[in-house]
Amino acid sequence: MKTPLNRWNARLAGVLLLLLSGCAGTPVLSPEASHRLPASAHVGGVPFHGQRDFQCGPASLAMVLNASGVPVGVDELIPQVFLPGREGSVQPEMLATVRRHGRIGYPLPGGLDNLLGELAAGHPVVVLQNLSLPAWPLWHYAVVTGYDRDRQLLIHHSGEQARQPIAMGRFDATWARSGRWAMVALPPGTLPATLGPAQAAESIAAFEPVAGAEAALPSWQALVARWPDYAPGWFALGNAHHDSGSNDAAVAAFRRATQQDPQLAAAWLNLGLLWSALDHPREAAEALARAAELEGPFQTQARQALAQLAAP
Repeated sequence: MKTPLNRWNARLAGVLLLLLSGCAGTPVLSPEASHRLPASAHVGGVPFHGQRDFQCGPASLAMVLNASGVPVGVDELIPQVFLPGREGSVQPEMLATVRRHGRIGYPLPGGLDNLLGELAAGHPVVVLQNLSLPAWPLWHYAVVTGYDRDRQLLIHHSGEQARQPIAMGRFDATWARSGRWAMVALPPGTLPATLGPAQAAESIAAFEPVAGAEAALPSWQALVARWPDYAPGWFALGNAHHDSGSNDAAVAAFRRATQQDPQLAAAWLNLGLLWSALDHPREAAEALARAAELEGPFQTQARQALAQLAAP
């Protein structure tokens, strides 16, 4: 993971940036994204917080958390995300801090396609840039709030300037040095516009142990509503319903998971165990038998549960 280590200040970085990226080419969107995305987009309601030395991470988080409805200030976030020994913030702490404030942080692969796609969906995006040379990195977080494809410009809150325009080519040259790391911070129930089901599920699953199953429920429900054929989503929804005390809804979700993927042993096992706990031995035996037939890490447990169910 990239870590802010350099002691140069933002003004020097801005001068160096002009020298290093003045000849940067314009990044190219995929044909699909170029056809789908509007010519311009701007996310309103993103407040600006000035980014003091080495505190661009907390400031960027405050901006996107405020935009999502969390009334948190930079000073409150500094001890949660700022690592003095590293003179900055690293990505795991950024994502963990978002989760502690009741929001889900979704890392965004896919480069410019996904960055612009989230902006078009109304989601401000935190990005990590290296404003210096790879050998002497100057890591910097900013919040991108808009774009204009005709003018090849991005708009971002960066440093001490709000709504600062920057050429897409110049931005991409610095962003590429971080591996084009980016994230959105969204409330439960709101999904990123550009991720697939497995990527979205990974972030929701990381949120659930922190905030609880009930808090994660709207996101699992949104995930299966968007991707109804995604069996792991139904399985996760079943677990969240069960942990929230909604057994009937859990049974329905586990059954849907097995319908979408009859080879999903974990769903058969949980369905069987839940049926057993609800005193439905026939349904429990059927589900556990299906789990016991499938090779893998759940087979032994399913066979043991099936034997216990058959015991007098």
